[in-house]
Amino acid sequence: MNASVYQINKGINKSIEFRGLKAQYIWWLGGGVICLLILFAVMYIAGLNPFVCIGIVFTLGGILIRYVYKMSAKYGEHGMTKKMARSGIPKIVKTNSRKVFLKLK
Repeated sequence: MNASVYQINKGINKSIEFRGLKAQYIWWLGGGVICLLILFAVMYIAGLNPFVCIGIVFTLGGILIRYVYKMSAKYGEHGMTKKMARSGIPKIVKTNSRKVFLKLK
């Protein structure tokens, strides 16, 4: 009998990573590139010089790439989601009465 050889997938439950970008930042970069493509089309149809359109899009693209990589390095895989969730928590809970606390038991 021949012994079967199976390949083991060691990447199960790992988040996607592409050239250092982790998880949701890949989608952010993709969305930004699509927005830049639409911006280029609008400027070109509006009659702007094509070289000016390319210059603007490349400049904004460079800024976008730098910003997304910076966020990916700073916040990590789930950090930005946690930061956005943390901003929804109120800093202060203000009440004018003690009745709320007296009913707690």
